[in-house]
Amino acid sequence: MTGSATRSLLPLIAALFALYFIWGSTYFVIRVGVESWPPLMMAGLRFFLAGCILFSFLLLRGHKVPALKQWMAAGAVGVLLLSVGNGLVTVAEHMQVPSGIAAVMVATVPLFTLCFSRLWGMPNSRLEWTGVAIGLFGIVLLNTGSNLVGNPWGAALILLASLSWAFGSVWSSRLPLPKGLMAGAAEMIIAGVVLLVASRFSGEHLTAVPGMSGFLALGYLVVFGSMIAISAYMFLLKTVRPAVATSYAYVNPIVAVLLGIGFGGESLSPVEWVALGVILCAVLLVTLGKFVFGRRKTEIKEVKV
Repeated sequence: MTGSATRSLLPLIAALFALYFIWGSTYFVIRVGVESWPPLMMAGLRFFLAGCILFSFLLLRGHKVPALKQWMAAGAVGVLLLSVGNGLVTVAEHMQVPSGIAAVMVATVPLFTLCFSRLWGMPNSRLEWTGVAIGLFGIVLLNTGSNLVGNPWGAALILLASLSWAFGSVWSSRLPLPKGLMAGAAEMIIAGVVLLVASRFSGEHLTAVPGMSGFLALGYLVVFGSMIAISAYMFLLKTVRPAVATSYAYVNPIVAVLLGIGFGGESLSPVEWVALGVILCAVLLVTLGKFVFGRRKTEIKEVKV
């Protein structure tokens, strides 16, 4: 491998690492944070602070302030992905949905992404629709487990969050977003403002000053979960296939479940473990199936010839 090829590959590897492991850990960190912070307030502070810091850094590096049209596009994506997508997950974890279960539910994003891609005329194969059907069965199975059966509102919030994130991800590639990292900065600033306004109108307020764990959780979410991971996701959406950009969906749940069990005292019932396996198989089928099975068909044709 040449030096130039290595240099072009390193950002891709770093971005995938950020999505796979850092983003996977944020579910557990959110659970720690909402023990000290109101959910919408914490999510709003997370994105507003991260966006402002990243925006200031980029301005100092000579980046241009986005045009009005770019701010509007960034606002639309920021609201869908961060305000609704991440905000509702934070609220659900505040409602005692375990962090590992939340991550398993969010793993359905690639399935919904496939469905929304039809709005822009993207063809889908029978194999992909089969993956969607299997994934929906996994969601139903997961909701029969002990962690969600008594918390239907929490499950509904995460499902709505996944739908919003999937739609925003598909739509983002067709919007005039700011270039580079400025897109993530603008999206986080607007999403943070929307979440803080929602926090205000919903009557959230601090009953006590958050402890050290609360501030550490917020700091981790600002720096690692937002500035680094979300910038990495925006980078991947613009540089690789959607299948690669959304491949975090079958790694995050494993990371989140292990952290929740190891450090948070969470547990999954046998039915929920089966549901996790079903959903991950569905996501793998949708994102990688056409490449694996397509390659096999090509090889068979070549052998026959």
